[in-house]
Parts: sequence; structure tokens; C-alpha cells
Amino acid sequence: MKDNRSNIIQITFILIGAVFIIKLFFIQVLDENYRLAAQNNVMQRLVDYPYRGLVFDRNGKLIVYNKPVYDLMVVPREVVLTDTAEFCDHLGITLTEFNEKLSKAQTYSWYKPSVFLKQFSNEDFASMQDLLIDYPGFYIIPRTVRAYPYKGMANALGYIGEISKNQLTRDSSSYYRQGDYIGISGLESKYENPLRGKRGAKYRMVNVRGLEKGSFKNGAWDTLPKIGENLTSTIDIELQEYGETLMQNKVGSIIAIEPSSGEILSFVSAPSYDPNLLTGRSYSEYYRKLSTDSLKPLYNRPLMAMYRPGSIFKIIQALVALEEGVISESTSLYCNRAIIGCHGPQKYRDLKEAITHSCNPYFVQVSRRMINQGESDDTYQDTRIGLEKWRAHVASFGLGSPIGIDLPNEKGGMIPNVQYYDRAYQSKNWKFSNIQSISIGEGENLVVPLQMANFAAIVANRGFYYKPHLIKAIGDQKEPLPEYREKHYTTVDTKHFDVAVEAMAEVVRSGTGQYRAKLSDIEVCGKTGTVQNKDRPDHSVFIAFAPKDDPKIALSVYVEYGGQGARAGAAIAGLMIEKYLKRCTDRIHMEDYVLNGEFIY
Repeated sequence: MKDNRSNIIQITFILIGAVFIIKLFFIQVLDENYRLAAQNNVMQRLVDYPYRGLVFDRNGKLIVYNKPVYDLMVVPREVVLTDTAEFCDHLGITLTEFNEKLSKAQTYSWYKPSVFLKQFSNEDFASMQDLLIDYPGFYIIPRTVRAYPYKGMANALGYIGEISKNQLTRDSSSYYRQGDYIGISGLESKYENPLRGKRGAKYRMVNVRGLEKGSFKNGAWDTLPKIGENLTSTIDIELQEYGETLMQNKVGSIIAIEPSSGEILSFVSAPSYDPNLLTGRSYSEYYRKLSTDSLKPLYNRPLMAMYRPGSIFKIIQALVALEEGVISESTSLYCNRAIIGCHGPQKYRDLKEAITHSCNPYFVQVSRRMINQGESDDTYQDTRIGLEKWRAHVASFGLGSPIGIDLPNEKGGMIPNVQYYDRAYQSKNWKFSNIQSISIGEGENLVVPLQMANFAAIVANRGFYYKPHLIKAIGDQKEPLPEYREKHYTTVDTKHFDVAVEAMAEVVRSGTGQYRAKLSDIEVCGKTGTVQNKDRPDHSVFIAFAPKDDPKIALSVYVEYGGQGARAGAAIAGLMIEKYLKRCTDRIHMEDYVLNGEFIY
């Protein structure tokens, strides 16, 4: 009996031992989860950040590159300071700031490194590199920020910054981590994905306290980062710089487009800022200054500032009326000042003369014919029908909604519709006499400068446009994105554009643009606009393209409170055309006028 009990006990212990041995075999040999967990206790993954893609102008000139900066890291447990005040002096921080930053690092981890100070420049790094040997617990790691050899185009290029918590939350790709840099605005934001590249990783062995002990498996698991793709922009940086110079001490914009491609040659927003200011350790300080500046240098005026178009809108009115058949090129109407005020001699004018001399009464009468075509016996209903028909034509010119430029935050302006006036008058009882100011580009019409530059390109092309864009190639590709290779046609037949082209040429030959936009050896087509502002000077507006018969450049110029369009707007447009087509200007007196004119703030 005793022997049986003894055998049972022995067998039980043997079975239990066998179970443990088998379990250990599974844990140590077959099941990788425990092996990986053990590895993770001694392995640390470090992100290897890629270089961001570069940006070049249309002629291959580098306009955005990467500049090395250095983050000062700290491991709190290893910090030994005999003279904290001296250390703070070297770093240019106060003792309070030092204590706050060290406390933050200690909260994160006593044993793991974290950022103590960000983005030291090369000069700062060189001055403190030898000092760090006397301050255990602190060391430097390299990073990169953006740098700009030219001080222009800031509003188009945009800037990068540390990703916010909201952006992290919205990141469906799970690519970003806290502390990563991301494109915040402009091209940096629009083309973030190709520019950012692909991160690599380095694996390091650490002890139980998180201290590094060398590479893991001799770097067998390490992956190299993939450098971001370079962008080739459509910008002519020399023309861009010239435009920035002409707009010094002014508020407004210049947009220049190549009509045959939609490529933007110049994108000037004034006032602007040096893009180098929004890099490095002083980023926050300069951003606060820029964001509180009353002239709003961060505001991207070519895309976001909405103005009444003024007299340049009369060309659209003429084209729409021709398409609807309510007038012809020879239609002659009297400049009747009883309808609306005007300038110049009070006489009969045909369409070309009316555009050339910007005759207000002519275009009010033309618009009435367009909108009240007698499709209803009810005047109110007839006006509603005509307005919607008119608006559809105008919208085909890219007005009233965003065109689709490759930049964020583009505004669409406004072309009023029936619903707008129903709300404004709180009834359906309104007619043409209530809205006639839209005939001459005043009233409720609103456009952004990009749209009017694009309109100039449409006239230059005799009826079509490509979407304006700032990037012509990504990486090694040779062509722009498909959406920027598609022609967009207006609802107006090509044949009607001839009179608009001839009239715009006459504006510069002998009309309001002759004194400042006319060039001796290049035939410029243009149109002045003077946009009224209650109790303040008018905005100076000018659109143009050149040469007349083989257009290479189309542009719009807006100078806020610059007076008549024939002044600042026409002068700047003429100089920009001359600079682009001839690479110089012979009209030094006109440059002096633009840089020192009385319309300057």
C-alpha cells in the first residue's frame, strides 16, 4: 500500500515536472512573443529623419534648401552642474527657464534623453560644442530646418513647424509623432507628402535604465531614410524679386501667369516677410510679431483678399453681351451721364471705344440689355432669369468660386445670384435698376487677384485657360499634374475675343494705360481699373498681357489705396512685362515713380 502511494507521488511530481519542461520549451523556443518582449527591454528604436525635398525655380535656381540645426538633449540622471548660472549664460536662458526645462525632462524620464533646447544654429553649436564636455548629461543631435537664399515668395512657399495635437489627431496615416515637423502653409503644406520623404530607423541597445550601449545586432535592423522629392516650381525668381521690390511700402499683390500653360511666373503678396524669420529658435518670437502686425504680412493677398474688380470687369460684360447677341462690335450707345457718372467727352461710342475709354453709361446700358431680354412680361421675373444666365457666363471665366491653384486657403470671391438678392432685399421684388452697379465691376462683385490675372490669360488665349499652378514637376517627372494640363473653355465663342484684344491694345496705345504701361518695342494689351472705397483713396488696378499676338505673360496688379488704375497699377504692370520679356528695363524714371510715388504708404 505504501509502495503504491509512493509511486503515485513520484509519478505526480514527474508529470508536473514534464509540464513545466514542455511549457518552458514553448516559451523559450517556439513562442516568439516572450523573446520579442525580452528584446524590447534591451532595444530602443530611434527615428532617422529624412532630408526634406528641395524647391527650385523654373530655371533651376535653388529657392528652398535644408539647413542643419542642433537640438540640445538632456538625460536628467546624468546631469552634474557645478555652476548652473554659468551654464545658463552659455545657453542664453534664465535660471527659471533652466529649472522649468529640466523639470519637464525629469517628468518625462530620469534615464531617457529628451529635448532641452531646440534648433541651435551652426554658430551657436560651434561656440558651445567644446563646453559640453564640462556638463555631463547634455549632448547634441543634428536636425534640419528650411532655409531660403532669396527673401521673397514667402506667402507662396509657406513654412514648416512642429505638428500640433489637433494635426496629430487628424493624421489618419499614423505617420507623424509628437515633435515632428510638418508643412503649415503654402507649398510646404500642399506638397507635404512628396516633400517629407520617408523616415528610417536605428535600433540601439540600452540597459534597464535606458542608457545606450551600442547598436542592436550590429545595425542589421536599421533602415535608411528616403529623401523627400524635389519640386520644380513655375516661378521665375528674378521676376519674383523684381515684383517684391516694386511692391515695397505698398499693400496689394502681383500675379503673373504664362497663358500657354497656366504656370505662375510671379506671386507677390505685399507686405510680406523674410521666410528665414520663421525658422530656427526665433520662430515663435517672429511669428507673434508677424501675426500682430496691422498690415498682415502673413495674409496671402493674391488668394485671399477679395476686392471689387472695377472697370476691368467691363471686358467680361462686353464678351457676355456679344455671346448673348444683345450687342455687336459696332453697337453705338450714348455716354448718358443721367444714368451714371463718367469721364471724357459725352458722345456716342462703339464697343471698342467704350472699353478703351472705360465708359460707365455704355456698360450699364449693355448690362440692362443682357439681363432684361424680355423672356418674361414680369420685370422682376425677367431680371431673375437674365441674372442667372449672366452669372453662368461669368462663372465660366473662373469667377465666383476657387479656380483650384495648388495652394491652400484660396478664396472664390463672389458673383451675386438670385438667392443673394432675395436675401438682401428680403423679397423677390427687385429689378435691374437695383443692381446696376455690377455692370461696371462695383456693387456686390468680388474677385481675388488670382482670378483677374487668370482672366487676362483667358483673353490672351482667346477664350480658354489652364488652372494656374506653382509646381511644374515633382521629382523626376517632366510634366505637371494632369489637372493642370486640361484646357478650360469659357461659354463665350473665340470669335468674340478679337474686339476685347484690340480694345485692350488701344487702352495702352492711346487710352488710360498709355502713360505708364506702354512699351516702345512690345505691344501691350491692358485695362485699367479704379476701385472705389468710401472715405478712403481708390484701389489702383491693372490687368495686362503681352505681346499682343504671341502672349508670353499675363498679369494683374492690385495696389490698395493707390489711386487710379493708370497710376501705380499700370506702371508696375509695364515694368513687370518689360523685366520678363527683356530681362531688364530701360525706363528708370518709371521705376523711380513706382518706388517713390505719392501712393506709397
